[in-house]
Amino acid sequence: MPKDHGIGASPKRREDIRFLSGTGNYTDDINLRGQAYVHFLRSDVAHGKINGINTEAAAGMPGVLRIFTGADFEGVGSIPCGWQITDKHGQPMQEPAHPVLAQGKVRHVGDPIAAVVAESAAQARDAAEAIELDIEELPAVVNMKAALEEGATKVHDDLTSNLCYDWGFVEENKPAVEEAFQKAAHVTTLELVNNRLVANPMEPRVAVGDFNRASGDSTLYTTSQNPHVIRLLMGAFVLGIPEHKLRVVAPDVGGGFGTKIFHYAEEAFCTFAAKALNRPVKWTSSRSEAFISDAHGRDHVTKIELALDSDNNFIALRTDTMANMGAYLSTFAPSVPTWLHGTLMAGNYKTPLIYVNVKAVFTNTVPVDAYRGAGRPEATYQLERVIDKAARELGVDPIALRRQNFITEFPYATPVAVEYDTGDYHATMDKLEEMADFKGFAKRREASAAKGKLRGLGMNCYIEACGIAPSNLVGQLGARAGLYESATVRVNATGGLVVMTGSHSHGQGHETSFPQVIAEMIGIDESMVEIVHGDTARTPMGMGTYGSRSLAVGGSAMFRATEKIIAKAKKIAAHLMEAADADIELKDGAFSVAGTDKSVAWGDVCLAAYVPHNYPLEEIEPGLEETAFYDPSNFTYPSGAYACEVEVDPETGKVTIERFSAADDFGNVVNPMIVEGQVHGGLAQGIGQALLEGAVYDENGQLLNASYMDYAMPRASDVPFYQVDHSCATPCTHNPLGVKGCGEAGAIGSPPAVVNAVIDALQSAGRDVTHIDMPLSPSRVWQAMHG
Repeated sequence: MPKDHGIGASPKRREDIRFLSGTGNYTDDINLRGQAYVHFLRSDVAHGKINGINTEAAAGMPGVLRIFTGADFEGVGSIPCGWQITDKHGQPMQEPAHPVLAQGKVRHVGDPIAAVVAESAAQARDAAEAIELDIEELPAVVNMKAALEEGATKVHDDLTSNLCYDWGFVEENKPAVEEAFQKAAHVTTLELVNNRLVANPMEPRVAVGDFNRASGDSTLYTTSQNPHVIRLLMGAFVLGIPEHKLRVVAPDVGGGFGTKIFHYAEEAFCTFAAKALNRPVKWTSSRSEAFISDAHGRDHVTKIELALDSDNNFIALRTDTMANMGAYLSTFAPSVPTWLHGTLMAGNYKTPLIYVNVKAVFTNTVPVDAYRGAGRPEATYQLERVIDKAARELGVDPIALRRQNFITEFPYATPVAVEYDTGDYHATMDKLEEMADFKGFAKRREASAAKGKLRGLGMNCYIEACGIAPSNLVGQLGARAGLYESATVRVNATGGLVVMTGSHSHGQGHETSFPQVIAEMIGIDESMVEIVHGDTARTPMGMGTYGSRSLAVGGSAMFRATEKIIAKAKKIAAHLMEAADADIELKDGAFSVAGTDKSVAWGDVCLAAYVPHNYPLEEIEPGLEETAFYDPSNFTYPSGAYACEVEVDPETGKVTIERFSAADDFGNVVNPMIVEGQVHGGLAQGIGQALLEGAVYDENGQLLNASYMDYAMPRASDVPFYQVDHSCATPCTHNPLGVKGCGEAGAIGSPPAVVNAVIDALQSAGRDVTHIDMPLSPSRVWQAMHG
């Protein structure tokens, strides 16, 4: 029988009651007394020199309170980057300034030039249109290869070039890798593009700044995945506000996918302007604005080579990647194509020699940063596409080739500096073959052929690194913040608990799954546990939610804090029952003395903690509240195997996904329903990248598909009913819950499965097509089929 409560059960998400009934509290729902509204005047050219800004007419328009330009922010700090990369020569990356409002130049379409604050949003917008700009348009650099050529237009005049860094990893491996390629029996080479994506969360970004003149405190309400990090970056590096005088609140957030991790200029502006005007200032992004102001994702161009010996064993791998940074360095941007990508190039395979080179490039485009998976999808896509191509070149079964090269002994130290603690890749592949019914594929292909369609089967494996940590390691790798997590567990006198966490929920179901962990540890009903998050004034210092770290890191902090609670409660219970601490057991919400019938209820112990009439005050303080900070000793390593079946219409090139199966190893699972939902969402986003999505710039730096009229998002009809399994679990060995993370898996594993399936369909019909770059739109597929 399935469990009905605690770890492993699937209670419905308690937060959905308010979401589905329209009673959620999102940032745009927050309206403060006397608030004003801001509208940003953004650049409509990708690169230009600002010769003049005339605000005189606009300033006199109805409702206008003040117009800010870059001059108002001279002496204010630059929007900081949270990760520094050191290149293969030991030199730090080039790190340009990122002003709150453009100063001297604009560097991408959407770069904010001026901000109008008015009594209403409409008045602010009307006044912004009346500002007269004198901008001398300069040549834009959009193509990364062209950006690195000698004499190319520089995005930042004060830098030596458009190269942010040239990173080699592991540099000591390079000679041995080159020698292995010279001796290889077979080498497969593939050049590919990991297409630029616009994140498009359901809720656009919003910022509301407030200033309390009496106390001197500033408050920012914002759509963020990590309010503490925003407080640290904005307070310390941009506005110079001491952390104890700055509160950041992230209420309900309608989706993040990485794009809401970062500190944005609009947040700093609203906080700054609220103090300058002594009244609240609110900004709500339009969807059109989001396309040119939210950080984009992916955008890599890669050449990957795989060397094999005469027995088809992988002996070496090397990649050469250009990674687009856009016009400025977003918060975590430098880490994505390096430490979050290069360290995963071993994949699930025991390749002994690997060398990864990444050149990060500045261009006149929107900044690029982490997007669901962040570096791991890029690594998986390269690796799983080149393996599939190698299997076809060698004439061997792609599953057999993968199985032959699987890592089978754990722990396993890869040649790219990470150590996998557990995994069973054969088990997930066995499960996939069962779920996907590979044996019945030939009949399904025949049925498709009878309809005039080409049917293809594609599969792949993936592994990812989640719960980014430990802090001492990431510090050596360039992180400018610790990556621990914290929790405070406060027990009330009547036995209920309030858990305050630095992890933020924006769709992950924390308010449901976190109580399952706490309730099982104590043996109480989950309704007795309340989760508080998203407010720096109410929660301990935390690093937020990204990288599938919520349970592995945030949940572990809660676990440790609850252990402290239980240890103290046992001491109180021991005193109440006149027994030794070591003899006290906790089960089903009651403390008992081992080997006796003596017991005391959880609630009675909690009351005694706050009403200490019968209490050893000299030994135990009153109250029952504990805090824990958890810093993992290693990443966690979810893994899995995915299979996709497609039909291709040879007349139009249209691809239809007919079946999709996903076998994942997430370690221990707290709430199977939530896990399945997370996988479903990730699969939809990965399929969107594979078939539909892709931000396209012209040579002048204009984003050609900057609206839903032109940017194709996946709809219900574009995705199939999925088969999802997570029964092949190998628990993580180094966190107390044995969990690994699940939020990004679907987006990591699905793109190569889809592309592999399309290539299989075309080759089965005799088309000599070895690769098509994403998105595999009908026109691209049709052109590939017809040469």
